Amino acid sequence: MRGYFGVGAEGLSKRMNLGSLMRSAHAFGASFFFTVDAGPAIRRAPRSDTSNSPDHLPVFAWDTVETMNLPSRCQLVGVELTDDAIDLPSFMHPLRAAYVLGPERGSLSSSMLARCDHIIRIPTKFCINVATAGAIVLYDRHRALGRYADRPVTAGGPKQERASHAHGGPIFRTGRQVPGWEKAEAGTVPGETED
Repeated sequence: MRGYFGVGAEGLSKRMNLGSLMRSAHAFGASFFFTVDAGPAIRRAPRSDTSNSPDHLPVFAWDTVETMNLPSRCQLVGVELTDDAIDLPSFMHPLRAAYVLGPERGSLSSSMLARCDHIIRIPTKFCINVATAGAIVLYDRHRALGRYADRPVTAGGPKQERASHAHGGPIFRTGRQVPGWEKAEAGTVPGETED
């Protein structure tokens, strides 16, 4: 998959949820993990993070929304049940994104919501566990941006595999292609003639 993404939570209070969310982030290939306004005990990876994700991806602990320092051009996506939120199945994920979830018994703060580029919601009747919500969002990103065969109209798996990506030749800054790249793809060197 192209691009990158990070996952985080604001105001978490349960270490087991943090660990499960970190493990899901690591499993789905997150580039970083973060917390905002978390207590000192929450900032460490708990035992529920059985993949030891801090050994494999950076973990940032920001004290406030104002001190968050996301990468350049990274879009912040809030996951919250609000009236104007986009339903997850209808949302196109940004190529560069950071997903933030709220606390277990509350919502994302008004300052966090104001900072978000997008607000999405999982179309459920009521709030679900924060770690479960994170895993669902990450699965949806993986499904939307990964290269998978289209789902068939009838039940079951795809009838045919998705075609492999066809790479084009190198392009000069002027916009024209490098001559002879097709022959190089076929095993001959550009500029040489075939006998």
